[in-house]
Amino acid sequence: MKKIIVIVGPTGVGKTKLSVELAKRIDAEIINGDSVSIYKDLNIGSAKPTKEEQQNIPHHLIDWKELEEEYSIFDYQKDVRKKIEEISAKGKNIILVGGSGLYIKAALYNYEFSEGTTHYTYDEYTNEELLQKIQKYSLPTLPEVGNRKRLVRLLNKLENEETITSRKDECLYPIQIIGLTLDRETLYQRIDERVDQMLKNGLLEEVQSLKEKYKTSKILNTAIGYKEFYDYLLGKKELSTVIEEIKKDSRHFAKRQYTFFNHQMPTEWHTVNLEDFSKTIEEIDNSIKKGS
Repeated sequence: MKKIIVIVGPTGVGKTKLSVELAKRIDAEIINGDSVSIYKDLNIGSAKPTKEEQQNIPHHLIDWKELEEEYSIFDYQKDVRKKIEEISAKGKNIILVGGSGLYIKAALYNYEFSEGTTHYTYDEYTNEELLQKIQKYSLPTLPEVGNRKRLVRLLNKLENEETITSRKDECLYPIQIIGLTLDRETLYQRIDERVDQMLKNGLLEEVQSLKEKYKTSKILNTAIGYKEFYDYLLGKKELSTVIEEIKKDSRHFAKRQYTFFNHQMPTEWHTVNLEDFSKTIEEIDNSIKKGS
């Protein structure tokens, strides 16, 4: 089987542009590795690639599910593996691109889930927010706020009665993981600017058009860029507050993404050349050729 190219990193570093340019060079199709872009109607806040940005390169598992549908990491694992088989059967290369680390790892590694489980990663919550949600269950003892893995496992159990029967670190496919990075100050500035641009592009209007669906859609109430609007829609929060919360949550999530990819997957990091992105593309293209 051909090597799968995996492109990871936080929002705003150029993953979409890189994946499309590489797909042209190596005759590849792209599989979405972002847990929010899976859903229809979440366009601006998810920063999913537009049709123009996709440049006629086949993209899979984007706009895949309706907002009201439950879609778990277990479902994603099955769907990605099916797409890998289908694309490979056509003799095409595969690029898996996104920032949802556990989703990507579950698809590529030997993670075994119980049938019907819907394991949530709660990436949009800080450790403190996870602990606050757990405290609502009045447990006799609580986990340490610094133990994120324990917090996530416990909240899944409490909210959804979900279990993972086995988690292993055996990769099932030949892969090369490319991570895009920037220095922290530049990254955070770009995240803030990206949120401002989303508002200019119509994020508020997008959210308002989905107002009624907030009652039934779990993803709307958990995804960064959307969950922050809930109290605004109820008239309990100012728009300026919402904007700052999205920026803050996005920066915190970027930090957790780096932690995950540094510790959970063998990621080869490349610093993005913002002045000439073509140099970043060439650097990574050469790395992929050397690793062939």
